[in-house]
Amino acid sequence: MRLEPIAAPTHARTLGLPALAVAATVLVAALLAMLAGANPAQTFGLIVKGAVGSKFAALETLNRATPLIFTGLAIAVAFRAKLWNIGAEAQLYAGALMTVLIGTQAGLPGPLALPLMAVAAILAGALVLLGPVLLKTRLGVDEVVTTLLLNFIMALFISYLLEGPLKDPMGMGWPKSPALPRDARLPRIVEGLRLHWGFALALICAAGVWVMQTRTTLGYEIRAVGLNPQAARFAGIPVGRVLVKTALLSGGLAALAGFSEVAGLKGNLTADLSPGFGYTGIIVAMLALLHPLGVVVSAQFVAGIFVGADSMSRAAEVPTYIADILLAAALLFMVLAILLTRFRVVRG
Repeated sequence: MRLEPIAAPTHARTLGLPALAVAATVLVAALLAMLAGANPAQTFGLIVKGAVGSKFAALETLNRATPLIFTGLAIAVAFRAKLWNIGAEAQLYAGALMTVLIGTQAGLPGPLALPLMAVAAILAGALVLLGPVLLKTRLGVDEVVTTLLLNFIMALFISYLLEGPLKDPMGMGWPKSPALPRDARLPRIVEGLRLHWGFALALICAAGVWVMQTRTTLGYEIRAVGLNPQAARFAGIPVGRVLVKTALLSGGLAALAGFSEVAGLKGNLTADLSPGFGYTGIIVAMLALLHPLGVVVSAQFVAGIFVGADSMSRAAEVPTYIADILLAAALLFMVLAILLTRFRVVRG
């Protein structure tokens, strides 16, 4: 058997196969709940209630979705150009590091510190991804390997800083950075709750990426390079330059996740700042079919599963790991759906 490209997939195929992927994911989750000794319907109900069943739960879901929107956008932009950025985690930590350095060392007032921290974070994330893309365009080095390894390099570098030069002398020995001044933090959208204005920034970035992809020359070039780099080069599009621009944009977006987590939520840098937001961003982008506005929806879906699973675990005594398996199954089924949307299986 072999795969044969489909020139023009029908709407039924384009929409139906992803819908089947979602249905298959729900079925897998139901089977897992049954194996854990719980009622599937009750389990799903508890997840939904834990995610959006109250004002606190709904805002906590939006709060959890904020870094996922940034990393999902970073992955969606890169993957659209067939630039396989697996290093959003490293770019996130680079952004978080620059946020802490500017916020604690520059001594600037809040109105100046916040935009400077954001710009510094964007530049740091962009530079982290610049190296792998130059190795790809100049030497043909596989960016999957280089970006993935950078995640571990950055994690070790952050650990070194938190145990050494950047360690908070007032932190009672805990490996964490000094806290940002109060006026250098993003304000809360709802007083008394954790949702901050980083969420609004994420929505603005999603809208900006959509406009860029659909209304600008760069967006057209990114799509062309992703569809067929040889044809794009033949048409006069500078493929290497487009990939560099894509990498800078992707790295900067991922770094904003680190900025928003430090300036909006945590207030300082720790080694466990991200529980895998960079990797989860791949799931978010794929569930959204790489559409920037779809990333907002899929990020809230993924965040809702995590937040709801925490509540469900306490109420139904079902392990929270069901959320990880659920998202992994969703990714696998969605990748298969995308593949079968664009190709048909034929014998011969």
